[in-house]
Amino acid sequence: MRHVLRFVASVMMVSGVLLIADAAVTLLWQEPISAFLAARQQDALADELDEPGTRARLTRALNDPEERKMLRGDAIGRIELPTIDRGYYVVEGTDTGSLRKGPGHYEDTPLPGEDGTVGIAGHRTTHGAPFRNIDKLDRGDRIEVEMPYGTFVYTVERTRIVDDSAVWVKRPVGYDRLLLSACHPLYSAAQRIVVFARLVRREAPEVRTG
Repeated sequence: MRHVLRFVASVMMVSGVLLIADAAVTLLWQEPISAFLAARQQDALADELDEPGTRARLTRALNDPEERKMLRGDAIGRIELPTIDRGYYVVEGTDTGSLRKGPGHYEDTPLPGEDGTVGIAGHRTTHGAPFRNIDKLDRGDRIEVEMPYGTFVYTVERTRIVDDSAVWVKRPVGYDRLLLSACHPLYSAAQRIVVFARLVRREAPEVRTG
């Protein structure tokens, strides 16, 4: 019986240390298990974008609502945040399953290349925490959204903290823009941090040879 109690005590001690370590890593960096799974998902999304026909499919989605509905959870492009050294593949949709893979494009906003306000959401502490540091984006910082049919370059205008019900952030304005949205503060979903950026340049897609 003494040996059993010692074994149980050892297991509990190890489990406690692991739980404390997991909490510390989450606070300082991000949740490690979901980060590992998200990294694997990101690799899969990269392969999706390289599949033949992806560019044509996404181009059709610009003009065909029915085609666009079929994209949920699929890779649609990549977002680059060079000033904070981050880049992630983006999926269509902001449902739970889609956001486990990476940043998700709000389905009720235009795709990059369409007129209006493009919206992209991302986690800050779990599933790779792609938008953990978007609070460090400053006015004038560059954001690039690379789609198979072109690259769209934005510059940051401002950052706002809003209620989670602030749907006005997605409304169109007098120019094409991008918004990045994430929960705020860290480890809470009470509010949202929203970064607004203005479209400044469109670039044609690279032509692959060979």
